[in-house]
Amino acid sequence: MTNSVQSIAIPETAARAPWRPRALLVAARFCRRKPLGAIGAVIVVGLILMAIFADRIAPYSYEESVRGARMRPPSAQFWMGTDNLGRDIWSRVVYGARISVTVGFATVALTTVLATFIGVSSAYLGGAYDIVVQRVVDAWMSFPALVIVLSMLAALGPGLLNLILALSILGAAGASRVIRGAALSTMQNPYVEAARALGSGHGRVILRHLLPNVVATIIILATIGLGTVILAESALSFLGFGIPPPYPSWGGMLSGSGRSFMYRAPWMALFPGAAISLAVFGFNMFGDAFRDLLDPRLRGGGGRPTG
Repeated sequence: MTNSVQSIAIPETAARAPWRPRALLVAARFCRRKPLGAIGAVIVVGLILMAIFADRIAPYSYEESVRGARMRPPSAQFWMGTDNLGRDIWSRVVYGARISVTVGFATVALTTVLATFIGVSSAYLGGAYDIVVQRVVDAWMSFPALVIVLSMLAALGPGLLNLILALSILGAAGASRVIRGAALSTMQNPYVEAARALGSGHGRVILRHLLPNVVATIIILATIGLGTVILAESALSFLGFGIPPPYPSWGGMLSGSGRSFMYRAPWMALFPGAAISLAVFGFNMFGDAFRDLLDPRLRGGGGRPTG
């Protein structure tokens, strides 16, 4: 008695399902529902690429002076003109994007870590710890932001790391209040009480049940805060407390020679100012659209917590 295995031939067209690039479908749906957010995403991606490949995009170095090209208007050779020292403004704007992107993402990352630690720990531990921490946060938020940042930079000195540290400490206070509120709301859910009743430790409750339900709020704060950080960095560079020369910063290009020669060479101030406005617009529009996608109350869905 022989056992025979019969093979069923499957047509090749039926075996291979039509391949649909899910990422492209999601991107097309995002562009259709959030056109301003899509424009902001394009601007954000363009700034990131400009910052990464600044050496290849810029035709000149940021400190290279072209002989005989002092304060030239925009032309085919110099797209944004030149400044009073004969430096190509387009090249300096491209290198300035590296400063803005670096300060923006590094500051937001450090701010998010500090705010998450303060907000989650304050909400989870509660009691005297929560009262003391929140009173410190209240006192920190009561001071004018510009006074705090200028005082810290005056004590630490100008520089990239000091600027990131000052902006991070300033932004962590306000963000921690929002994260604390989201954590307090999450702790009222039954699955947190069930996890405690089953003997889960503090670390497991925070990492498995609390943080996953607060991460949407954290991401929203991070994306929306990028534009604010870039604007703050430009303002501090304009006041002379940002990145020291000769490395270009958009705010620094507006100050000094850009302000002094505004009437003789207006392009020296117009193009750095336009770069700041475009970057803030892109990050704000992308952040708002990303918030609408992550918040179930704004997108019309009934989101379920992760427990």
